[in-house]
Amino acid sequence: MRAKTMEYFDSLIAESAIKIKEEKEKGKKVMGYYCVFSPVELIEASGAFSVGLCATKQEPIAEAEKHLPRNLCPLIKSSYGFAITDKCPYFFFADAVMAETTCDGKKKMYELMADIKPMVVLDIPNSSVYRKRKEHWMEEIHRAKDFIKDELGLEVTESSLKEKIKEHNEERKLLMELVELNKFNPTPISGADLLKVLWGRQFKADREEYIAKVKILMEELKEISLKSDKVKGPRVLVTGSPTGVGQEKVINVIENLGGQVVLQEACSGVKGLVDLVDEDKNPYEALAEKYMDIPCSCTSPNTRRFELTNNLVKEYEIDAVVDITLQACHTYNIESYQLKKEVDAPFIQIETDYSESDVEQIKLRVSSLFELINE
Repeated sequence: MRAKTMEYFDSLIAESAIKIKEEKEKGKKVMGYYCVFSPVELIEASGAFSVGLCATKQEPIAEAEKHLPRNLCPLIKSSYGFAITDKCPYFFFADAVMAETTCDGKKKMYELMADIKPMVVLDIPNSSVYRKRKEHWMEEIHRAKDFIKDELGLEVTESSLKEKIKEHNEERKLLMELVELNKFNPTPISGADLLKVLWGRQFKADREEYIAKVKILMEELKEISLKSDKVKGPRVLVTGSPTGVGQEKVINVIENLGGQVVLQEACSGVKGLVDLVDEDKNPYEALAEKYMDIPCSCTSPNTRRFELTNNLVKEYEIDAVVDITLQACHTYNIESYQLKKEVDAPFIQIETDYSESDVEQIKLRVSSLFELINE
């Protein structure tokens, strides 16, 4: 049974583009971003729209490869391809872009993208043990604030920033409550639909409407849980490189083979939701603390990811972990070896891209995993 409210989330991304166009025509400034490291509270505190930018489809990659190496991560090529082809309405409407140095490929691609849109690229301290990383992050957030003022003509005040921090904290808490409904067995919402709700968050044009729909969805899912009495297949946690709408093939394979994708420990899942911003501290210091602790493979060592994944395995009674690695995503690829040793559950790594050429191979891998679990 599928919740009826999912119809709203099915069309959320497409309809939000229309609403943002209308707001843009009224004079509203729009700032795009790519990554969970982007402090969207800062953008919204200025009065600008914060919008996610397209990066998870195969379609524009051929155009991107005219400028970028073919053996580059598909996420980077897709991001750039959308930018140069004007096929992403969110990029088209953006007055500026906030980006981040999560990998060398992105950094170099952003140098090319800067010829298309004004950009501020936040420098992420890549060492989790660097003593001055909080100070470094605070300087970067202040630099982004100055960029917004110079480029968009918008001011961020301490009170407006605190207000947005509170709003985003409430949204994070609500979305974690939604995810926690999948502690039920069988899960009331599929992994593909959960991705659609969480991914849609960054494209929404109306926060109040989005939150209201999430609350209605949760009530529907609770009713579905009460009516479900048949336990389904293996409970799977998905982790690794970001998996967005348009590249759900691994999730679809798992669910089509009878597995339940309970949740994702990834940028597109709960990675950015599990920590809140401290509302009692200086807002810039609090933002720096929250964002520097995101357990991404771009930081080293990244032991927090291992701890978070293992905690989620226990808390959600996970039967297996599937680690998705995008091709040429070296940090997640290398980290997978250690993650497998650290995680207390059957584990497979799937290295893939955005094409459909390896779907049959993925089916074989996942089938073998499920056979192992059922032995």
